[in-house]
Amino acid sequence: MASGTSRDVLGRGLRVLGRAIREQPRIFAVAVTGSVLFGLLVIASAYVVGGVVGEVVVPAIARGSVPAGALALAAAALFGISVLRVVGIFGRRLGAGYMQYRLQAAYRRRVTRRYLDLPLSWHHRNATGTLLSNANSDVEAAWYPIAPLPFAVGTVVMLVGAVVSLFLTDWALALVGLAVFPALFALNVVYSRRMAPRQARAQRLRAEVSGIAHESFDGALVVKTMGREAQETVRFAARAGELRDALISVGRLRGVFDPMLETLPSLGTLAVLVVGALRLRQGAISVTELVSVAFLFTVLAFPVRAIGWVLAELPRSVAGWDRVARVLDATGEMPYGERTLDPAEPTPATLAFHDVHFGYEPAEAHLPGTEVLGAVSFTVPAGKTVALVGPTGAGKSTIASLAVRLVDPRSGTVTLDGVDVRDLTAASLASTVALVAQVPFVFDDTVRANITLDRPGIGDEEVWAALRLAEADGFVAALPDGLDTMVGERGTSLSGGQRQRLTLARALAGRPRLLVLDDATSAVDPRVEAAILAGLRAPTGDTGAAASILVVAYRRATIALADEVIYVEQGRVIARGTHPDLLATVPGYADLVTAYEQAEHDREQTRTYDEVTPLTSGLEVEVDR
Repeated sequence: MASGTSRDVLGRGLRVLGRAIREQPRIFAVAVTGSVLFGLLVIASAYVVGGVVGEVVVPAIARGSVPAGALALAAAALFGISVLRVVGIFGRRLGAGYMQYRLQAAYRRRVTRRYLDLPLSWHHRNATGTLLSNANSDVEAAWYPIAPLPFAVGTVVMLVGAVVSLFLTDWALALVGLAVFPALFALNVVYSRRMAPRQARAQRLRAEVSGIAHESFDGALVVKTMGREAQETVRFAARAGELRDALISVGRLRGVFDPMLETLPSLGTLAVLVVGALRLRQGAISVTELVSVAFLFTVLAFPVRAIGWVLAELPRSVAGWDRVARVLDATGEMPYGERTLDPAEPTPATLAFHDVHFGYEPAEAHLPGTEVLGAVSFTVPAGKTVALVGPTGAGKSTIASLAVRLVDPRSGTVTLDGVDVRDLTAASLASTVALVAQVPFVFDDTVRANITLDRPGIGDEEVWAALRLAEADGFVAALPDGLDTMVGERGTSLSGGQRQRLTLARALAGRPRLLVLDDATSAVDPRVEAAILAGLRAPTGDTGAAASILVVAYRRATIALADEVIYVEQGRVIARGTHPDLLATVPGYADLVTAYEQAEHDREQTRTYDEVTPLTSGLEVEVDR
């Protein structure tokens, strides 16, 4: 891949730049106009300086005096040229910067929107750190050459004008220019081809370093509690070292070619002086013409480097664009339909699974997928609570994801009020169904912002109503600033149970007609959990009409509150019925529930022992005394 990239990096890089120009033609036109104006004025300034030297300075030295009129005219010409050059620089830089940052912002939004459109199966195959790198450093790299691009285009115009003016001045001096300028282009092409694989590798390693860092930050508690700090440091240091070496390789190549790119125009100036001196001695050119051409080569040295900057950044741009395009061209989006579910009076919704099969896509396309669910069929009647029970890995969370359409089934249908969820609009689905996931996510914001999520129609009254139903109003009221309390990144200032109740209140604030709880109260005290579920089952309440509930449950007390229990094993519905019926007729269900209950009892006993032991130990000490 690296060799292929090195061969066609120039063509691919120019196509990326062409895309940028097509997307921002007006801004690019402004920037190029300023750059062309600057370039033409550079040529003009060379001949103005030559004229001042030949017509004012040299005669003044010969006569020993300077006429005031000639001096004023020379000063006015130089000042006018300088002012116009400033105007050109301002237009070029303003346009180039605006174009670059506008493209970066637009593509960050496109990448982010694409992330939202792509299904979870795609996200499962891509590390979070890589996705962050795509939206940030890769987008920046793709459009990095935009900053010097207008300058380079103006420089090309300037070089054409310079060559024409050189031929109009003297053919010998023009040949010197024709030798220097192609050499600069050839050197830049060689530089770009050698740089391409190095830039591509560095860009890939940036994403990998970002991915490892993100994973380590997310798993900080696990790393610390398991004593894996040294191993994580070594893992990160190894990849960071590879990135360092890759960037050093880039720097070394630049260290070789940058002096060469800097030296060529200077050599051209020296050649012009040597050839020009000979031509001056022959009487073929005047002092004015020699000074003009020499000064022209001197001022061309810096603008010509703009072409080198663009060509030097093309490999990095191509590498970044390839990574961005991989996201934008990814397939598997989940398009929404046109149907809506908006009854005049909000009523509980009916959820139904009809012969649903589902399997997660493999990480690599050539590998076979694994079926997670097979022939799953059940119904959550309107206003009823259905508990989903099964051992770990039975497919309960997958069923919850299908219910809210985080994923789509391979075959079969999931319906709400008889309508396939794939036919619903995104807004209708979001207003009808709410999921409270296993792991609660809390934003680094206020309690109010975490619950409302800027959804219209949710004021403080609705927020407090949702908090009361989630049994969270008590601890929120006790917080220092109430609803305005900042909860920290991922809710670090809250306990696990408080985070779960806060995310439950977030779901309830939208008044969903179907509530899906994926083990959403596991960190909550059983008594509080029972109170929450009892409140959710109430026919009326603070949040309006009661919702239908699908709850992934483990505790016997939670399961007992359900109108119906569905027992699943290995992705299939094994039995359904009331809790007492399943307990009496399904051995696997009875064993599972009993095991969970025993484990809960053991934890309670351990907690009680830990709380009582210090007290009894203290009493024993007193008796001994």
